[in-house]
Amino acid sequence: MPRIIMVATTMTTEAAAAWLYRLMAWLSPAYPVGAFSYSHGLEWAVEQRLVGDRSSLEDWLDDVLRHGGGRIDAILCAHAYAAAALGDRPTLVGLRDLGEALAPTRELALETLSQGEAFRTTTLAAWPDLERLAELLPDRLPAYPIAVGAAAAVAAIPMLPALEAYLHAFVANLTSAGVRLIPLGQTDGQRIVANLEPVCVEMAEAARLAPLDDLGTATLMVDWCSMRHETQYTRLFRS
Repeated sequence: MPRIIMVATTMTTEAAAAWLYRLMAWLSPAYPVGAFSYSHGLEWAVEQRLVGDRSSLEDWLDDVLRHGGGRIDAILCAHAYAAAALGDRPTLVGLRDLGEALAPTRELALETLSQGEAFRTTTLAAWPDLERLAELLPDRLPAYPIAVGAAAAVAAIPMLPALEAYLHAFVANLTSAGVRLIPLGQTDGQRIVANLEPVCVEMAEAARLAPLDDLGTATLMVDWCSMRHETQYTRLFRS
């Protein structure tokens, strides 16, 4: 796998505005990847009263970011970015397979692969200048962070902002799920997003330099909740 190399660049205001616009568009709740339909096992956690208020939801998401899917996604996104920046298609295809293999449950695999393919398809249709993305990610479901990382590299978006934006979108989506499930007020939801800002920044910086050997999780309760959600009688979410 490629080493992640940071390159110092000088960027004009116009260029910065262009990549920032794309980053905001791609990771907006309005981008049609279907993120709103997934809860990452949170629905069963609420059903079992493992999560039931603002504090417990914030603690749950903090753990997912530091020790679970958020951390895994950030590392995969960083390595996909590095491979795409080098035009290294074999490595990117290997990362695609790794991203699929790392999904611990059927529903979490559906979550990342469906969003990844929706992101790839939509981005290629809306931004035809990124046709190189189609060459690097051939037709097969890529995990969501791999699709985002590769697209960010092809679009010359700096890696660290891309990682931070990805993790923010991850947190914002699961917070929104929690607001609907618990339920919580919108202001409490935004307090959670604000309080987790330094965690997202920390994990993005760590992922930027992390080797693939650092991949691993310690959130067995999330995996268990995802497994139990597969047979939950009444469900709002697909995971």
